[in-house]
Amino acid sequence: MNNTSPSARLRPPRRLLKKLLLVFAGLAIALLLAEGALRVLGFSHFIPYIVDKDVGFSLRPNAEGWWRKEGLTYVRINSQGLRDREHTIAKPRDTIRIAVLGDSFAEAFQVPMEKTFWTVMEQKLQACVASSETSATVAARKIEVLNFGVSGFSTARELILLRQRVWQYDPDLVLLLVTTRNDVRDNSRALDPYASSALPYFVYREGSLHLDDSRLQARNSSLSFRVQQSLAGRALNQLRFHSRLVGLLDAVREMYQWRNTPTVKHASSSGEPGLDDEVFRAPANSDWVEAWTVTEKLVLQMRDEVRARSAKFLVVTGSTGIQVSPDASLRAAYTKQLGVDNLFYPDMRFKALGDREGFEVITLAPLLLEYATRNQVVLHGSGETQGKGHWNESGHRVVGELIAQKLCQPGWLQTNR
Repeated sequence: MNNTSPSARLRPPRRLLKKLLLVFAGLAIALLLAEGALRVLGFSHFIPYIVDKDVGFSLRPNAEGWWRKEGLTYVRINSQGLRDREHTIAKPRDTIRIAVLGDSFAEAFQVPMEKTFWTVMEQKLQACVASSETSATVAARKIEVLNFGVSGFSTARELILLRQRVWQYDPDLVLLLVTTRNDVRDNSRALDPYASSALPYFVYREGSLHLDDSRLQARNSSLSFRVQQSLAGRALNQLRFHSRLVGLLDAVREMYQWRNTPTVKHASSSGEPGLDDEVFRAPANSDWVEAWTVTEKLVLQMRDEVRARSAKFLVVTGSTGIQVSPDASLRAAYTKQLGVDNLFYPDMRFKALGDREGFEVITLAPLLLEYATRNQVVLHGSGETQGKGHWNESGHRVVGELIAQKLCQPGWLQTNR
């Protein structure tokens, strides 16, 4: 006869509990040892991005770490989620503020912050304001450039960012940096290779732009997103951001996702990921016609909203390595391969739009080509990526100087605001 009480029979044996505790203790010790080993070895994995309810993803406030793609740079994100120094929300007195909108070329993780084009531009403009030639029309003002660039952003997300976050800083001038080689494509859900992600787009129907953020809103209302935004989810994110072991797992996951990313329909034949050759030609099908239409309408919408705030608007088209290569034979071979007359179709199209619609456009690529050819220097990439990828320090310096040269002309630094 078993005299053991029912409640006692339901309790797990003490021996089993001890074994489980030993297993968990051993696992915890192993994890701590792995964490310590990774720290001793100097391993770190920088995670600069977080999910964002308005634009899909954005920079993580106060994040910092080593960026190891296209060189080695220590990157800091300020408390407001900008790859920039700290700025007050309220604009200081006697200050002209310039807001820079763009993608990875403005974010510029590849170079130290003091070498970026927007820092160079700020320094050059400050000297311009201090000069005797300008001081007569601009009363002892300070120039302050704010960088809102985020890698992977499209013109659509830059317009949303302008509406949601930029205006609180009260900029006097909005500078839109366009990466022609992928921005046009990325404004089209039909062409963007990441269109299945939770990102907002605009469509052009019945003479006006309409926001299509259905996938973004579906993500925002999902259980997983709500959990991420909860107290527990934020705590887990902190573990992800600061644990070296979790960082290693995250790095492996990113590598796996990158290797399994679907091939872009019209990928760059230069082997540069994220770029597209098709933009060098006039639109050949309805998807590209629509992509260009939406892009141009987005730029015009941004122009109208900037002017409605009594601010100035400037569009700057960037460059890619092949466009500004100092090697003429390399450019000629690439042009022949694509079957085009030159590599400036998108740049000239944006310039024509500005001329037609009454706003200024700086087309950097032809200017950078002239500089690179004259000085026989490479303005994109360095080391293994020389001639490809983003602007290197020389590229940023020249770009900052060229933009400042434009803005130092009469009228740009004058404001009644």
